[in-house]
Amino acid sequence: MSMQDSSQTGVSSAESHAIGQDAAATIAATLKALADPLRLRMLSAIAASASGESTVGELATLTDVSQPTVSHHLRVLREIGLLTSDRRGTWVWYRIDPAYRGAVNTLLERFAPAAVDVHQAPRMTGLSNAEPALRRLASSLAGRFPGTPASECLRVVRESYTALARRGGAETYLVALTEHFARQRIVDAAKAEALESAEGDPTEHKPQVLFVCVANAGRSQLAAALMQHYAGDQVVVRSAGSAPAAEIHASVRAILEQVGDPGAADLVDDVTRFYPKPITDDAVRAADVVVTMGCGDACPVLPGKRYEDWAVGDPALASPAGVAAIRDELDARVRALVADLLPAKN
Repeated sequence: MSMQDSSQTGVSSAESHAIGQDAAATIAATLKALADPLRLRMLSAIAASASGESTVGELATLTDVSQPTVSHHLRVLREIGLLTSDRRGTWVWYRIDPAYRGAVNTLLERFAPAAVDVHQAPRMTGLSNAEPALRRLASSLAGRFPGTPASECLRVVRESYTALARRGGAETYLVALTEHFARQRIVDAAKAEALESAEGDPTEHKPQVLFVCVANAGRSQLAAALMQHYAGDQVVVRSAGSAPAAEIHASVRAILEQVGDPGAADLVDDVTRFYPKPITDDAVRAADVVVTMGCGDACPVLPGKRYEDWAVGDPALASPAGVAAIRDELDARVRALVADLLPAKN
């Protein structure tokens, strides 16, 4: 006996694929509560707070409206279930309900940046015939890294090109970025193998730090640049994203250029030095410290690694003053990490 199709059962194709009416009504009510710029700013401030909570007084600094108006907006978010609160002394403290934490992170870290960038140029598809250039890159890398077979160099180059082309952006530096990314991956793979086999002189080991956020276009790039600025060549620095953007956020590019060291062109390519790239297993394996900033469970958790999660706001969505505050917070955190990794320097 054959199964009846949707037309025979009286159920339309659209109805069989759409979410249910009750679920749609619940979701719409939640989205309606979020559909206010001030509420979104307050939600993002609470989410990025180091303690994960905030008061009406603190949140009132985001706007010119009165504290009772701020309280009204917070009450809307609380009644819909997004926030919880409790009173301690004279203040009421608000935090994101644990049941909504993952959803709020997705909203702020993935949906919000995409909504802001929706008017950017169409995503690229890569060069029309990149294979000859990729083969030349692979041959060059095989000569520079004789310990890596030529076939492995070609595989890494092709994978690196595909990953960078997939994230979009202009084609201008795509091949140069592929060379840089593939070279970094080969170096990280060799270091990871040495670490895991206990080869090499431990006294010659340089700490390696990997900064990871979602887009690798703001926080992780800033942190990596600051680490390079303070630690120089005493620490190997990497950055990556769980869903890399096409380009560095315009709001932080100027800061990166100020912090960057032009003399490190051999370590980080000159005009293409700051670029978003995906996280790789070898980058995690080669790292001694992995610092995550809003990327959730996307980063592999491996034994023997030191993990830190920094609750820092997203520059992509911040005001100029907010970007400056994020930069200052990252500066303090990075300096503390440098002091911990290089105690003899202090």
